Amino acid sequence: MNRSDIYRCPHCGRVVYVVEAGHGGLTCCGHEMQVLKGGEIDGSTEKHVPVIEKIDTGYKVTVGSVAHPMTQEHYISFIELIVDGNHYSQMLQPVASPEAIFNVAHGKSVVAREYCNLHGLWQATLS
Repeated sequence: MNRSDIYRCPHCGRVVYVVEAGHGGLTCCGHEMQVLKGGEIDGSTEKHVPVIEKIDTGYKVTVGSVAHPMTQEHYISFIELIVDGNHYSQMLQPVASPEAIFNVAHGKSVVAREYCNLHGLWQATLS
């Protein structure tokens, strides 16, 4: 288990973000939780891969090159930006736009991750 890993219960759907790494595994509903990796679950890439845009005050992350739906049944739970190893996140509601602005200093290494309640974790790196 590593810091910033994201786990999901295959039975109830609970999602856990690891803040501090530890020994042992995570369990829920009597079963081991599964660590998520970006893009492992089937879903359309044009609606799930984060698009990172450098702006004057930091970065804007939009989910998908085609806007991701934001309904009660299908939505983006959070968007995370990792800049030079520093993590920033914004939680989203089903009625929100699938985007987030992060007012942070520009960095050399920039990765965005987002979690879709139906299609799992997706990520992209700013080139």
